[in-house]
Amino acid sequence: MTTSPSPDSTTSPSPLPDEEVAVALVLRLAGEAGPGKTIGPMDAALALMPKDEWQRALPVVRRVAVRLALEGRLMIYRKGKAVDPADFRGVYRIGLPRDE
Repeated sequence: MTTSPSPDSTTSPSPLPDEEVAVALVLRLAGEAGPGKTIGPMDAALALMPKDEWQRALPVVRRVAVRLALEGRLMIYRKGKAVDPADFRGVYRIGLPRDE
């Protein structure tokens, strides 16, 4: 007779990524995208967490993006336009500052 695993025997979720690791990754991905190009938060989250848990990393990516934008190291874009990192909602992208 075989038994199926109980709900309590499932593997525990991976720990959330360290913010400094996320900072380095977001900066690297934005740099690889190059000037005038952006990355989505999902791209960073997928690189930080296992494929089935990437959504859990989205708050970390957002915090890191806001921090880096406030420091002037990155920009947060909505619909192709830079937004205030302290006050934005919805879908966003992350990129290097543009020379405009």
